[in-house]
Amino acid sequence: MEFTREQVVDLLSTLVRIESVTPWLIETGKGERAQAEYLAEWLSDTSLEVTLDEVQDGRPNLLVRLRGTGEGPTLCINAHADTVGYGNWPTRALEPVIEGDRMIGLGAADDKAGCVSALLAVRALAENNVKLNGDVLVACVIDEEGVSIGTEHLVANHKMDYAIVIEPTGLPIAITEHQGFGWIDIIVHGKAAHGSAADAGIDSIVHMAEVVTRLHELDEREWAPNPDPLNGRTVFHTGTIQGGTDYATYPSKTVLGIEIGSQPGETLDNRIADINQIFADITAKYPNFHGEIDVKLNRNPFVGEGFELLLAAMNKAAIEVIGKPMAPQGENSWTDAALLQEAGIPTLLVGPAGGNYHAEDEWVSISEVVQMTDILYRTIIELLK
Repeated sequence: MEFTREQVVDLLSTLVRIESVTPWLIETGKGERAQAEYLAEWLSDTSLEVTLDEVQDGRPNLLVRLRGTGEGPTLCINAHADTVGYGNWPTRALEPVIEGDRMIGLGAADDKAGCVSALLAVRALAENNVKLNGDVLVACVIDEEGVSIGTEHLVANHKMDYAIVIEPTGLPIAITEHQGFGWIDIIVHGKAAHGSAADAGIDSIVHMAEVVTRLHELDEREWAPNPDPLNGRTVFHTGTIQGGTDYATYPSKTVLGIEIGSQPGETLDNRIADINQIFADITAKYPNFHGEIDVKLNRNPFVGEGFELLLAAMNKAAIEVIGKPMAPQGENSWTDAALLQEAGIPTLLVGPAGGNYHAEDEWVSISEVVQMTDILYRTIIELLK
């Protein structure tokens, strides 16, 4: 099957123009419904089973199923329909631009190209009346850029035997494991007092500075010089901070938001133990220190298992399309692949090359989207024939 640059450009440019910012992340985001409705209409002239599977009010997963004979496994191809916000480039983000091999626009790489590759492949299978033993289920899920309620709903309500998650990894990379992460609020309590009453006040901001300094030192001492062989340096960065009420008052509470990673073989409990040790060290210096941890989101690492038949089918397809097999690697960021694998579904993570994710001038390689589409088409046939 020959897929063309024009097919990719036409569909992907249309999707870039449809704002699908996740409202979990950006309150004014419109969500994924308009894009799902457009794609459902785009597929309405095919024999594919198309469902808008409501996950949250106004926010459906788009599910597209190609039925096989029922004698083989079900392969899910998962890509996310939502994007981050675009406050840094508001006048250009939704106007796709083509520069050579690159399409520039919000979500072009992350992850509308994934939806395009999966849907072009399954549409071609239907149009060519390809007979398969197993089903193909394309899921363009909501909220991956938020808290992944789309994929959580998918695995809770649909049976799948294999999964391919599409994210912009670059061909021929196949991600077989990656880090987990947590979003954590560290809360330091002080004691409010008049700014001139040093003996009465406890400065929560000063104590929080001790926490930040020690976290940074831990990162530089332990994680930076000891990266995981596959997944790189353990993720850590500060994200938000709030504290104090006014210039004239000792701050009684300071809250630091952090993102922190966990490697395969670890859980977020390992990082919580690290933070608790920091609390103990600070308390030895400042006996009136009082800190606590509030975990906002906890995602375990992804370690792929049982994907050998899927990888073999994809390797055969990749050799036919790009002249070489897939290259298994790790990754330091988190994806919905972890949720699928945790549900017992053998999962691989692949995708076309891109760049500037979550930033202005996000781009994707058009030629690699074409190649990814062809690899998916051939992989489906090889695995489900």
